Amino acid sequence: MTTALHLIRLPLDLRALGRWAAERNLGLTGGGDFDDGRALHHLLSEMFGKGRLQPFRLMVEPRGSLGSLYAYCRADAAGLREEAAAVAPPEHLAVVDLAALAAKPMPDDWRAGRRLGFDLRARPVRRLLTPRAEPGGRPFAKGDEVDAYLVEALRRPADGDEPSREAVYAAWLAQRLAGAATLTAVRLDSFRRHAASRKGRQGRAATLEGPDALLRGDLEIVDPDAFRLALEKGVGRHRAYGFGMLLLRPASSGRAGC
Repeated sequence: MTTALHLIRLPLDLRALGRWAAERNLGLTGGGDFDDGRALHHLLSEMFGKGRLQPFRLMVEPRGSLGSLYAYCRADAAGLREEAAAVAPPEHLAVVDLAALAAKPMPDDWRAGRRLGFDLRARPVRRLLTPRAEPGGRPFAKGDEVDAYLVEALRRPADGDEPSREAVYAAWLAQRLAGAATLTAVRLDSFRRHAASRKGRQGRAATLEGPDALLRGDLEIVDPDAFRLALEKGVGRHRAYGFGMLLLRPASSGRAGC
């Protein structure tokens, strides 16, 4: 019998995570920044199994040393604790408060037409199908991962209107939720450039720079099964590194819909 999809909350110590990652030479980018997404990807895989707590989202208070990791998983709290108790090395338990791990089953009766609010940390990028050159910037090769906003800017005519970043990212998200849900409102709450540490060629660490966007808004479920899959699998790229998790909120009207 398949276990229901659960929303997991896992408290962790950010200073201990940094020490753990430094000992393994994980998470540092070429510029010396710390990519907690890569460190957490390895920590979670070694404690609970590859891809089990994915997608995930790390929530940290400003200047805080503690954080809460939220994730979707087809296991309950007892099952995850049992797995970690069997396989996790002692140093992992200095990072994660396993005893405080909490979970709740997600609804399995989503209905078409139901409205929900959402909160999404996304990496809105596209793979280039043909080589392109940024005016006054570096050239991009076929297959390069490029900010969706920059791709749209490269496509528009020289005399065309410049699109807003919010509109481009909203269209990017709508495309990825097509068939599962329609967006009724989207706003770009924050944006920054993010340097990610990833495994490159020949197994060496490589720095991959790209957008880090926080999108919030409302959606309406179109297909309950497709929506359930979008929750479980996440949205966009880098889902194994802290992006793409759809956290649900009450719709902005305050009504859950029917």
